[in-house]
Amino acid sequence: MFSKYLKTLSILKKFLFINFVIFTIIGLFTLTYLTNIEPSLLKKKSEDHINIINNTTDNIKRLNIKFQENDIRKFLFSTRFIFQNLDRVIFFDNKLELIGDTDTLDLDPRSFSTRLDKIEFESLSDEVKEDENKENNSSQNNETKASFKDLLERYNNSDNYGNYYTFTEDNLNQFKVTTVKNVKSDENNLGFIVISENANEIKTAIDERRAFVIRTAISVGFVILIFSFVLSRYFIKPIQNLVGYTIKVKEKNSGKTGIENLKNRNDELGLLSNSMEDMTNELQKRISHAENFSTDLVHEIRNPLASLKSASEILKDTKDINQRTKLLDILTHDVQRIERLITDYSQMLKDEVALSKEQMKKLDIQPIIQSVVDDYNNIYKFKKNISINYQNDGKSEYLINGIENRIEQIVANLLDNSISFSEDGSEVIVNVSNGLEKKVIVKILDEGQGFKEKDTSKIFNRFYSNRPENFGEHSGLGLNIVKNLVELHDGKIEASNRLDKQGALIEIQFPSL
Repeated sequence: MFSKYLKTLSILKKFLFINFVIFTIIGLFTLTYLTNIEPSLLKKKSEDHINIINNTTDNIKRLNIKFQENDIRKFLFSTRFIFQNLDRVIFFDNKLELIGDTDTLDLDPRSFSTRLDKIEFESLSDEVKEDENKENNSSQNNETKASFKDLLERYNNSDNYGNYYTFTEDNLNQFKVTTVKNVKSDENNLGFIVISENANEIKTAIDERRAFVIRTAISVGFVILIFSFVLSRYFIKPIQNLVGYTIKVKEKNSGKTGIENLKNRNDELGLLSNSMEDMTNELQKRISHAENFSTDLVHEIRNPLASLKSASEILKDTKDINQRTKLLDILTHDVQRIERLITDYSQMLKDEVALSKEQMKKLDIQPIIQSVVDDYNNIYKFKKNISINYQNDGKSEYLINGIENRIEQIVANLLDNSISFSEDGSEVIVNVSNGLEKKVIVKILDEGQGFKEKDTSKIFNRFYSNRPENFGEHSGLGLNIVKNLVELHDGKIEASNRLDKQGALIEIQFPSL
């Protein structure tokens, strides 16, 4: 169902749809990643807190520290290196009373490497210093106690009691992560340890990733839009013009097709447009040629068919031997004519199909023509005592761009035509020479009656024959085929009567290499 729907879309819509699907999938993965990144970072932070709580608890139990304010204060001073990178570590007794807070201590990094002996502990426990510290930090202690009291009460009454519990707090520019755990000894609850840390880096990391995703999405969307515009403007629209061109050609609409602007492009679409127009023109030319040829063929066949019909009707009713002989000759002549027409027409169609598959190459036509002349000499020297003489202007080679078997066909057809209109014992000359302006000239001269028409170009028209008495031997297609083959080689063919004597002259000019 989806594939069928996709097939109905245009190239541009397919492109946009596919990009939308890809963009949606990437967006879902990104959203999932952003959704999971905060819990992942918080989990890591919580694990760090848990490790510190475990170490602190172990030290308290190992040193047998009581959960009393004085003992906890001494413990914090002695183990302050553990908490130097934390924002805040707070101790509460079992009654939720504040008994220790790293915020009340002077955690000077310079003292982290210093070991405190018993004298230091005794001096730190001096009552005067304790009173001063209590006085300076009383307000802070009260604030801390109030802020964490609700949390500790909920922790005591929740299913998480006895386990580690982490929560977050996002106030203005402060993002805090807090972990709480009760401390037990012999199944008795001693108090609570709370670790509170400023974790703005987590919020920053999340915000940075979210901003990166948004920027990337906007950039990708913008790129897709630009690419879609370029695709539509420079590729889809030209293709649509080509499609419109083919539709108008199919409908034989001569209106503006939109392909004119494409032909001036120097890229592949320009080449495609020119090739398509050339192909269309060639096809239209061939179609027109086929239509005209079919019309002419019907016309040419109609005459011998009418003659056949009349002769057969008369033959049926006549008993005169001489009359029947004449009628049979007419029937034979007309049948030969139709047979020749069909044969030549079939051969012409085969030649046109073959021509579309053949490739031209560099040729020396001298050995090709010499070979055809030798073959015809071997046949007609004895058949009609007609000699075919090959001549040239003494050059070693005559190079053209052509198709070897088509050159042979041109010369053979012209020799067939000349021989058929030549008397027994006459001569046919085939002459090859280099002409002016890089031309190779081939001339065929016979000693027949020549041409009666003033406009000799007519002899190259389809179904033309200037010898009605030889009508059965000539369909009128031979010279037309020759002309088409010569033009295929970018050549030119002309016919005239000889000036030196009676006879015909056929001259062909090929571009030389």
